Amino acid sequence: MAPAEWLSPLQVCDVIPGMTVTLLQRMRDAGKGPRYAKPSPKTVVYSRSDVDAWVRSTLVSTREQS
Repeated sequence: MAPAEWLSPLQVCDVIPGMTVTLLQRMRDAGKGPRYAKPSPKTVVYSRSDVDAWVRSTLVSTREQS
């Protein structure tokens, strides 16, 4: 099993166009968004695979695709 690739909130914003660090923080506060880890009181990291899975979970099918 390959080791997890951990992303900072800023790196997550580089992966998801339009995402901001502030929006990620608001989503964490609301219990929404991708899963994250908090290895220290001031550190938040995201697994790349969790970010990818979360984005995939938001896919919307159009009528043409149905």
